[in-house]
Amino acid sequence: MKKNVFQTGQGVKISFSGAVAKEQIVKMVENCATGQCACMSDETKQKITNMQVEGKDGAVELNLTGDVAKEEIEKALAKSKVLKQNVSSK
Repeated sequence: MKKNVFQTGQGVKISFSGAVAKEQIVKMVENCATGQCACMSDETKQKITNMQVEGKDGAVELNLTGDVAKEEIEKALAKSKVLKQNVSSK
C-alpha cells in the first residue's frame, strides 16, 4: 500500500493506492471518530472537524478538514494498527 499525504486549503488529503480496501480506511476513520484508536494525540483529533472517505478498493482518498498539519497526519498513519493489518478478502 502506498500513502501520499498532501496539505490542502481545508486540511489534509491522504491518497492510498495499491493493496488497500476502502473498508479498511472506513474502519480506521470509525475507530478514530469513536476514540478507539491511539494513533494521534487528542490535540490533533480535536483539530479535525470532518473526515470523508472516497474512491474504491485500490484507490482510496481520505480528506481531513481542520487546522491539521501534514506532519501530524503522517505520524498518525505510521502508528495506525488498522493500516498494519492485512484485510482478507471476503
